Parts: sequence; structure tokens; C-alpha cells
Amino acid sequence: QVQLVESGGGLVQPGGSLRLSCAASGSIFRINAMGWYRQAPGKRRELVVSISSGGSTDYADSVKGRFTISRDNAKNTLDLQMSSLKLEDTAVYYCTALIQHYDRGLQIAYWGQGTQVTVSS
Repeated sequence: QVQLVESGGGLVQPGGSLRLSCAASGSIFRINAMGWYRQAPGKRRELVVSISSGGSTDYADSVKGRFTISRDNAKNTLDLQMSSLKLEDTAVYYCTALIQHYDRGLQIAYWGQGTQVTVSS
């Protein structure tokens, strides 16, 4: 079965930086769109940024200019470089990927387990 595993979360001070990573493994023919979501306590889960297989990106206004997404199609990995972090960035961050299986008519969205990012002084 396909698995997505996030890493890199932790505690940082306002204005600091953090880099999240996501690795996909399993029976994968191709990974199409990928992205990062986040959910803060008491708030709805929101899309932070998405990236297509061709590299097109779509950032939430709240993170544009501060976060940068990248992917390595050969390694099936996804990164999120976060800088100028704010208190409101505190959340559990989830990696997601739309994966095409060897049955090319079958595409399934998968989710990682989440990694905690806490921004606090």
C-alpha cells in the first residue's frame, strides 16, 4: 500500500525557519498533484500550497512569499521550506498526493500522518 511520511516539524521562534519533507513509497506508477495542508486547533483544515506534476504552484495568500514548495519526481519526495514564521502558522501540517497506480485508470488521494509545527516565543 502507498504511504506518505512527513518529517521536519518542531518548535521555532517567530521569524524563524523550518523545512518539512514528505516521502512517498509503495506501489506507485506516477504522482500527479501534491500539496501541504494544515490544521490549527479549533480551525478548519486549509490548503497551504499545491504543486502539479509539471511544477505549477498555488499558494494560499497567508503564506505567499514566505513558504516555498518543491518536489523531486524521481525520488517521490516533497518539501516545504518555511521562513519568517508567524504565531498563526502553528498547526499540524499534512502532506497529500494524488497517485496514479499501474492500473492507469486508478488515481487515489493519499495523506500523511501529519507533523506538528509550533511557533512560539
